[in-house]
Amino acid sequence: MTSSHKNLAAIFSPTGVLRASINVGNPILARLDEAGNAVGVSVDLAGAFAEELGLPLELRVFKSAGESVAAVSEGRADFGFFAIDPLRAEQLAFTEPYVLIQGCYLVREDSHLSSIDQVDQPGLALVVGKGSAYDLHLTRELKHATIIRSPTSPTVVDTFLAERADVAAGVKQQLEFDTTRFPGLRLLPGRFMEIRQAMGVPHAYGKDAAECLRRFVDRAKASGFVAKAIKRHGIVGATVPG
Repeated sequence: MTSSHKNLAAIFSPTGVLRASINVGNPILARLDEAGNAVGVSVDLAGAFAEELGLPLELRVFKSAGESVAAVSEGRADFGFFAIDPLRAEQLAFTEPYVLIQGCYLVREDSHLSSIDQVDQPGLALVVGKGSAYDLHLTRELKHATIIRSPTSPTVVDTFLAERADVAAGVKQQLEFDTTRFPGLRLLPGRFMEIRQAMGVPHAYGKDAAECLRRFVDRAKASGFVAKAIKRHGIVGATVPG
């Protein structure tokens, strides 16, 4: 290991172990397998980054994006995988996105809503995962609809049904899966946002750490590592930006 790699390893791993924050609330990034272990694209990237730095890896696994962000922001993990958002950028330095995914709306089949531009209405209730990129985005953008926050993104549709809300917001693939769990639901056409999934490190770790992580993501995309991981984990609907 070169002296520069040793310095970066020390910056990224003040505890001697590289701690990766993994959010299993977004199935595009990671999930728990039958044995309860985190697997997915973000786990593969975390392993490759630890190997590059020559550090042992520890996965800190969380059920929601909010918990995952907090772990890195509060120093309980060294880096993580997040949707880029201005509020999060106050605490974290982001790489360029390695995956693009769509944020969509789900309604009941008999809903009067037929397009995404009809959602922001007085008296309309919308459910979103607490602390998710969709929560942050819609909190800024919606002026009239009421936002109800589900504990995690995978429980959004359950909360939507329990609360008799009008709209559920989330990752397109998760919502599509939920239409197979519950009859009588449909997605509104189009997307209300494009989510740019990136890696992030605390600003406190300094510019060298942020640049190191940025270069790693650039190489992972250019080499085909990300695309192969998406295919290996059977992820549909996610694209690797150029």
